[in-house]
Amino acid sequence: MFFSFFGSLIIGGIVGYLSEKYNFTHNGILPSIIICLGGVMLLFMVRVMFGWSFGSPGVNAIVGSAGALIIVPTAARK
Repeated sequence: MFFSFFGSLIIGGIVGYLSEKYNFTHNGILPSIIICLGGVMLLFMVRVMFGWSFGSPGVNAIVGSAGALIIVPTAARK
């Protein structure tokens, strides 16, 4: 579980960087990575506490970071 958590954080950071590199979001590189890490941590804790998951920890990391990138900046701009 220890390695899957840090692996998920690495995948979340990569998703945040790539979303900025390919102009999916316009937050800046560091804010996008921080948003993605928050989404990954939230989904990982939900997986540990309740057992809900989308598959492997890598898939959970991608879904959590993409979901956070979609939800957080949209809510902050309104």
